Amino acid sequence: MSIAIDSMKCKGCRKCTTVCPGSLIELDENKKAYIRYPKDCWGCASCIKECAFGAIAFYLGADIGGMGSKMTVSTEGDLLNWQIEKTDGTKEVIAVNKKDANKY
Repeated sequence: MSIAIDSMKCKGCRKCTTVCPGSLIELDENKKAYIRYPKDCWGCASCIKECAFGAIAFYLGADIGGMGSKMTVSTEGDLLNWQIEKTDGTKEVIAVNKKDANKY
């Protein structure tokens, strides 16, 4: 699993660099985020949740039905909106209430 960073959307805020547990995300000479070793990505999605600009997408692997789809997240109050863009161009949104996210 890995992420993709859209340099056109990146604002260079550095939030993704501080939350990456593998210290894989860095800023280039233009102050845009990039992932040094994409294959080393743990797939924790911390950077995706932290990016307020939708610049980081998570590749959904075939093992979870993604087949190359990409997922981003946006926040609206207490909701995390996981936006899935499938390879056929269709989109799906899964809304998760942050207050209920860790209830078992």
